[in-house]
Amino acid sequence: MKLTPLWTDQYPRPASLPISELPERADVAIVGSGYTGLNAAIELAKAGADVVLLEQETIGWGASSRNGTMLTPGLKAKLKDIKRQYGMEMTRHFWQWSVDAVYHVTNIIQDENIDCDYVIRGMAYLATKPSHAGGVKGYGEYLQDQFGYANTFWVPKAELRGEIGSEAFYGALVDPLGSQLQPAKYVFGLAKAAAKHGARLVEHARVEQVSRSGQDQLVRTSKGTLKAKNVLLATGGYTTAMFPKARYGVFPVGSYIIVTEPLPEDLQQELSPKNRVFYDSKIFLNYFCLSPDGRMMLGGRANLSPNLDLEKSAGLLHQRLLEIFPQLQGVPITHSWTGKLGVSFDQMPHIGVIDGVHYAYGYSGHGISIGSYLGKEVGELIAGKRQTSPFMEIRHPRTILAQLDRLYLPFVSAYFKFRDAIS
Repeated sequence: MKLTPLWTDQYPRPASLPISELPERADVAIVGSGYTGLNAAIELAKAGADVVLLEQETIGWGASSRNGTMLTPGLKAKLKDIKRQYGMEMTRHFWQWSVDAVYHVTNIIQDENIDCDYVIRGMAYLATKPSHAGGVKGYGEYLQDQFGYANTFWVPKAELRGEIGSEAFYGALVDPLGSQLQPAKYVFGLAKAAAKHGARLVEHARVEQVSRSGQDQLVRTSKGTLKAKNVLLATGGYTTAMFPKARYGVFPVGSYIIVTEPLPEDLQQELSPKNRVFYDSKIFLNYFCLSPDGRMMLGGRANLSPNLDLEKSAGLLHQRLLEIFPQLQGVPITHSWTGKLGVSFDQMPHIGVIDGVHYAYGYSGHGISIGSYLGKEVGELIAGKRQTSPFMEIRHPRTILAQLDRLYLPFVSAYFKFRDAIS
């Protein structure tokens, strides 16, 4: 079993990716080369800005090449909680924005001719317990009644075999818009597109300090100092105390994934007749689907820590995989890996400016679509093509205690496990 992501094993960073040396100045310096930074770089470069993208590792090294492949409408925060804070009009806007985010990924893949195994075959939201079935079904009804979103349909337990080859669930809400891609192919495709439009990609350039000097920002890196008119922090769950005020608004959560060896076609058809992407109704949820090459992938977490032993986490995830699909008993697990989610304290995406530095983060597990679309929005903001974003106008909860995640995450994990047990 390899303790590395399958996606980059299958599709390593292309040797042909155009990499630049650190220049002396730029219009915009982007810190982080994931979906957010690259979408922002494409937008800015197309607007004529001189863009430099700084990556402390190699392009796409973080969650953007490690994630669970799935794009689904919706935010992590519950719609009823958003409504309680911001009213129904804003909530409808946020919901539609999340749908548009999926379409944005569809569009940029087509516009930039990115080959990343992108398919739209639908998503199934699975009720894990009989007591969850009413809530899962009711969610679809709420989307139709309050948001006019009539895409979803309910599949009762008696008909679930048409969706999934498992007896572990009690109904499913299916949304045909759910989609899937190969994360490494997507992130490297974005990087090629950014370079094509004129952005410069600089690897192994760890940002060590950002300070104001007149009208410029001085960005000190492990490769030297860059002057930039604007700086965008696009580091998600890898945001560090080097940007303390930004770090106070986000904390890292570990998400862990295993995959099997490729499965026979008849077994693939049995496990996932329509080849949808799946996630379940637990708080400590699991998400799973067939990979483009016919493996069963399952992700989730036993707790919120980003530092679990990968062999131990693989054992826990494998146990859950066999609970769902006993048919996979004896099928080898070939890879186990992890990546860091950036979670905000209100589970909403955030975009804004702190001490002259722009930031965008807080996708809480919806990074492919939301990270991509918010990257486009923040690029438009810096380019002067838009004046605001709804994610700038909401409250951004912050606390100095955010950086003590190793202390508080175990208690949050225990609470979530308790809620799952009694639900």
